[in-house]
Amino acid sequence: MTTPTNKTSYYLTTPIYYVNAAPHLGTAYTTIAADAMARYRRQQGHDVLFLTGLDEHGQKVAEAAAANNHDPAAWVDALASSFLDTWQLLNISNDRFIRTTDADHARAVRALAQRLYDSDDIYRGSYEGWYCLPDETYWAASDLEGSEYVQTGDVDDVEARRLDPPLCPECGRPLRYVTEDNYFFRLSAYQDWLLEFYERHPDFIGPDTRRNEVLSFVRGGLHDLSISRANVKWGIPLPWDESHTMYVWFDALINYLTAVGYADPDRDAEFAWRWPAQIHFVGKDIIRFHCVIWPAMLHAVGLPIPQRVFAHGFLLTRGEKMSKSKGNAASPTELAARFGVDGYRYYFLRDVNFGQDGSISDEAMVQRYNGDLANDWGNLISRLFNMVGKYAEGRVPAGAGDEESDGLVGDSADAEGAELRSIAEGLYARVETAMDAFAYADALEAIWDLVKATNRYLENRAPWNLAKDPAKADEL
Repeated sequence: MTTPTNKTSYYLTTPIYYVNAAPHLGTAYTTIAADAMARYRRQQGHDVLFLTGLDEHGQKVAEAAAANNHDPAAWVDALASSFLDTWQLLNISNDRFIRTTDADHARAVRALAQRLYDSDDIYRGSYEGWYCLPDETYWAASDLEGSEYVQTGDVDDVEARRLDPPLCPECGRPLRYVTEDNYFFRLSAYQDWLLEFYERHPDFIGPDTRRNEVLSFVRGGLHDLSISRANVKWGIPLPWDESHTMYVWFDALINYLTAVGYADPDRDAEFAWRWPAQIHFVGKDIIRFHCVIWPAMLHAVGLPIPQRVFAHGFLLTRGEKMSKSKGNAASPTELAARFGVDGYRYYFLRDVNFGQDGSISDEAMVQRYNGDLANDWGNLISRLFNMVGKYAEGRVPAGAGDEESDGLVGDSADAEGAELRSIAEGLYARVETAMDAFAYADALEAIWDLVKATNRYLENRAPWNLAKDPAKADEL
């Protein structure tokens, strides 16, 4: 690749999604938000690289494939198409769709792991404790104490808890007690560095609620991270011990490096230009992986840290987080079929404050569609196109009082026109401020202020009546 000289790079990513089920509203929400930012940054003149993809390794995927009588490779190939089809349906403009089964990803993962091993940041040990298979997450007993999901009893009483296991603090499903011979990353050694990094880069984690959560977690003490599985064969083998495969999260995080040419000598210039990423979009349930483990891994091998990680909240239906296990994770394809792709995208960016949990409902979607899109926007576009075609021969006329058309209406003597002009002239600054803060709802509110003001202007001026009077035609 030849790096452009007249544009700056803007590299943004979604998480790579587990491939064990079709896309749902939650994964589509993250991806649409990232797509909106990618499109905005392209309009600003950046050279954008927008990455999304799939996390295809690990015990959960292997067990799902076995349960469906499939080889894991064939299983993930079959499921990958559902994501590709859905993102195409939703007009997602990603530049690469990465899969952890890609050959360049395996090369990048093995290269970074080897660097950590050679610097003594990885050592061999044993793990004994609780593991969440659905989330592929290890939990120490200290993490489980006080959790609303943990049942009564002592989480350290292993024999008793095998029959009555604690529940995962994140997803609420039963944990497994595992004993394994693994390799570990010395995450605990980077606790002080992480706290200093957060202090030096207060905008690294957003929003502030997530930053406070991460700070509290790290201050509570970090444990070394198991980065391999000896009993899971569906994964990338360790380069120094191929009897072990990479822990799925350790593997997955490195995809952000893979996509920009890490460990590929032919892409060194591209990697130097693209990395670090400007923004990782994530859900709040995976903030610790991206804001604790990931920066520690990068720092350990001497690579720059991404500029920002922004975590959105959960989509709630009837007050509950959407999840496949609860059966309330609706299909994006169903809603897009009902409301259209643009209506679907608009609702989720307009009605939910990005960064916070947001309640969604079919009723609210209908209201937004009818009120905002059909009434406000639809009426405006219909009026403008009809009038320009009927009264101006299909060409946008100059604004009243303008020597040259600037696309705006009104002059200082026209109070209604002046108000409309003021809203239009302030629009870009409002949108820019909102988008820089990932406040999509605020950006759309600014745009809709102009839409509504234009409708008011047209209703008050009634240019269709002026057109009927030849003496007033110049006032159009």
